Amino acid sequence: MKFGATRRMMMLLALVLVVSIVGVACGSKTNNANTGGADNTPAATEKTGDTSAELPELSLGLLPSIDAIPFIIAHEQGFDRKRGVNLNIQTFKSAKDRDVAFQAGKVDGLSADLVAISIYNEAGLNVKITSTTFGEFDLLTGNNEIQDVKDLKGKTVILSKNTSTQYTVAMMLKQAGLTEKDIHVTEVPQIPTRLELLKNNKADAAILPEPFVTMGKASGLRVLSSTNQAQVNPFVLAFPQSAIDAKPEAIRAMYAAYDDAVAYMQSHDQKDYIDLVIKEVGYPETLKDQIEVPAYIPANQVDVKEVEAAFAWAREQGLLTKNITPEEVISDVQFQK
Repeated sequence: MKFGATRRMMMLLALVLVVSIVGVACGSKTNNANTGGADNTPAATEKTGDTSAELPELSLGLLPSIDAIPFIIAHEQGFDRKRGVNLNIQTFKSAKDRDVAFQAGKVDGLSADLVAISIYNEAGLNVKITSTTFGEFDLLTGNNEIQDVKDLKGKTVILSKNTSTQYTVAMMLKQAGLTEKDIHVTEVPQIPTRLELLKNNKADAAILPEPFVTMGKASGLRVLSSTNQAQVNPFVLAFPQSAIDAKPEAIRAMYAAYDDAVAYMQSHDQKDYIDLVIKEVGYPETLKDQIEVPAYIPANQVDVKEVEAAFAWAREQGLLTKNITPEEVISDVQFQK
């Protein structure tokens, strides 16, 4: 099926909405002053003693969320430069800002999700998944009548439609023997607003990312389920094929540095890096003792079944009409398909 310019523009506009669910209220920060994309990435210079070594630069567009932490630690601890690449990590306050930078060629790769991947490729962008990342969504409630996901039947749930939050809720409902038709959806793209509405009993449940989950629990909300509990992982790192072709060694060096960062966190007390987590993810300092940093594991490739499930849901929603298989959107630059 061929799509004209109008169709592509509509899909790109839809994409901005689809992936604007994480980090909306958090600050924006650029860890490296240089910016560049696949076709314009100035080399960074790293000095060790009297020796100047030019390193290839790889720019990443990330959101201030927990899945960005290993990449940030990899750069802050110098693991990237030891592995032979300089990570230019740009964290954006919203997915919309990140996508503008990505579409303008200002970043090589970006944190995304499987629903977004389906829409990127529906719009004609040849974007490939290079690995999973370690994100998390939690389904919270303040209604004492709701003790399990199955108790949401006939209740109101706050989410953002046509996004990975809606997909995640759909999978949680399915596991509880319900469908999306069994609940009443209130669409609220703004994450802080979702939390405030839930705290003020304006809805029965809401799907939230960190740091809003910790903030919600601190105010008395309870977790009904999470992507971890439901074993749903829509979170991925993605690169356009052009960047993969141009910088395969830099991407592999990035993943080696990522694994170094994971090993660092596994071997160090949380207090050694918790201030960086607070700064980058946006946790309130007052909740420092309540933050639960995930047990990160080395980078790995996405499960084909996860892609199939997300793409099937995207087709049901009319977001994906092309006959795209998981194999067509999974890159083997680092991991075998």
